[in-house]
Amino acid sequence: MNIGIAGACGKMGKMITRQLFRDPEIKKISAFERGDSPDIGKDMADILGNTERRGTPVLGDLRGIHGTVDCLIDFTFPGPTLEHLSVCVKERIPMVICATGFSKDEEKRIEDAAKVIPIVFSPNMAIGMNLVFKIVKEVAKVLGKDFEITVDETHHIHKKDSPSGTAKMIAKKIEESAGRSVPIEAKREGEVVGNHGIIFDGEYENIEIRHDAKSRDVFAKGAIKAAKFVIGKTPGLYTMADVLGL
Repeated sequence: MNIGIAGACGKMGKMITRQLFRDPEIKKISAFERGDSPDIGKDMADILGNTERRGTPVLGDLRGIHGTVDCLIDFTFPGPTLEHLSVCVKERIPMVICATGFSKDEEKRIEDAAKVIPIVFSPNMAIGMNLVFKIVKEVAKVLGKDFEITVDETHHIHKKDSPSGTAKMIAKKIEESAGRSVPIEAKREGEVVGNHGIIFDGEYENIEIRHDAKSRDVFAKGAIKAAKFVIGKTPGLYTMADVLGL
């Protein structure tokens, strides 16, 4: 299969490319960056220091990619993501959207696009985190009326959205089960990859559920799994829960 990566020279793009280089199922990788990137024209092998896998030049234009990629993984930001979404809809290319921080109107555009192409859209691509979503919803169903519930998250200082999309999703799952909103405490510290905690505070006992990402590679692994899943699917909006069969 042939995989395209939007934002290929960013931190996550590089990690995804490294993993794709090692994946025997991947025949071709297409790397895309913004038009003014100084990396345009360079080979991803040189950027990553992997001279054995030359032949993946960094491109600056997604237009005309029909027939060259089976799926586009987008790990950029809402603005660029929506531009790439328009191209993928026009070219009928499945998409994995890993960016967060979308407004309600922007999310509606993604939902509308999913009527034309299959899209995996998730605030967190980590397999373990998506298990936490499921667990938290079940715990909140039982304890939600009698326990105080709080959500906390810590990310690196470069993260633009606060609270994180993951924390918002956790809060949404709790609200769906417990029927009430919960507070989110968001912190930005150093180079923390992404830590999330949920505390159920009862009169006689406490329950804490945590997920700490030790490396961004966990998000890359999930994104690649999502790409393999969405290729060949009918149009629709899928989540990592669908990818994992949860």
